[in-house]
Amino acid sequence: MIEAVSLTDDVILRPLTEQDGEALLRAYTRNRDHLRPWEPRRPEEFFTLAGQNHRLKDLLAQQAAGRAMPWVLADGDEIAGRVTLNTIVRGPFLSADLGYWIDAGHAGRGLTTRAVLEVCRMADQELGLHRIAAATLLGNVASQSVLGKCGFEPIGLAPRYLEIDGRWQDNRLFQRILNDRPAF
Repeated sequence: MIEAVSLTDDVILRPLTEQDGEALLRAYTRNRDHLRPWEPRRPEEFFTLAGQNHRLKDLLAQQAAGRAMPWVLADGDEIAGRVTLNTIVRGPFLSADLGYWIDAGHAGRGLTTRAVLEVCRMADQELGLHRIAAATLLGNVASQSVLGKCGFEPIGLAPRYLEIDGRWQDNRLFQRILNDRPAF
């Protein structure tokens, strides 16, 4: 079972729960402009409680099926960020894709780096994964710095990889090998 981990005296990394809809709505609304350059365009429904609850239900269903593992950075009753392992694949691949964001008011404090390091540890020790992949926009130097501090290495460039902020954009690809245990 994946437990909560203290990142600082006031911020914990914990698994996402079905009670997080209102806090997610506040976080995304508060960070709408801050996150816009780094995320897909969001429909107006995304910024409603119904929209957040729908996304939450889908993500928790993916978790129950073993295809995702979502965490939040919780600062009391507020959400200060998210980290998610998506597209978890078992078998000989044992890999997942990493996504994350941090609240504008918490940026620059090292929280994202600490959270990603903890997620890598849990991906290895709790989830039994071999590898984590990540992608950043070419100009997202802050995210590339987080990945570098967390042991990720650049592995390539993917032209027009993701539709971010309304247009297909090139991404720098990274990976971190967690272990060399046999897959089976």
